[in-house]
Amino acid sequence: MAKQVIRYSESFKMQVISELESGKLKNISEANRKYGIKGAETVKRWLKKYGKNHLVSKVVKVETPEDIDEKKALKKRIAELEKALADTSVKAVINEAYFQVVCEKFGVTDFEGMKKKLDVKLSQKE
Repeated sequence: MAKQVIRYSESFKMQVISELESGKLKNISEANRKYGIKGAETVKRWLKKYGKNHLVSKVVKVETPEDIDEKKALKKRIAELEKALADTSVKAVINEAYFQVVCEKFGVTDFEGMKKKLDVKLSQKE
């Protein structure tokens, strides 16, 4: 099923912008609801196109130095954990290859069955 494309006339766009400027509409969300405009960015694009950027709400993020330091520390920790996970994954692949080589050397063809037997023996020792 083809996506329905809605084209708005220039006069309609100007009416919405005018209502936003005059305060009849409090914000873009209200304009979207009132006129059934589906696209979340549609009215924002109109405002930018017609040089009315002052009507586009802006997000201001205020952070304390502690917040910034904590964020840096968390990003560093995430990077460390991702590296540790990658190292562990590589080691697991290498261990799997070693296991298969050992099994082949001793004539074992059922790798999965051997793993299960070893898991049982190891769990009994604990």
